[in-house]
Amino acid sequence: MSSIIPSKNLNTSAETVVSEQKRAIAYSMDLLIPGLYLWIGNYTLRLFGAQPNDEPYKYPGVLNSRYGIALILPGYRIFTTYHNSYDPR
Repeated sequence: MSSIIPSKNLNTSAETVVSEQKRAIAYSMDLLIPGLYLWIGNYTLRLFGAQPNDEPYKYPGVLNSRYGIALILPGYRIFTTYHNSYDPR
């Protein structure tokens, strides 16, 4: 019998991919780009939306909650369970 232990590099790269997907959701929600956005743990679903434009600097937004759903309709109508708990004070 042999066991397979994933290397730290694989876990790190998977976390990076999930982080970038959540960053794309945060970017799309910030710009109110119409679409359906869902994130539950490491699972993300983004129907429509956009990838962050990292020129001239990298978009710093992140999702602070572990799960949530958002629906943004044309005309800047947003329905979401997400509330940013970040308070810079």
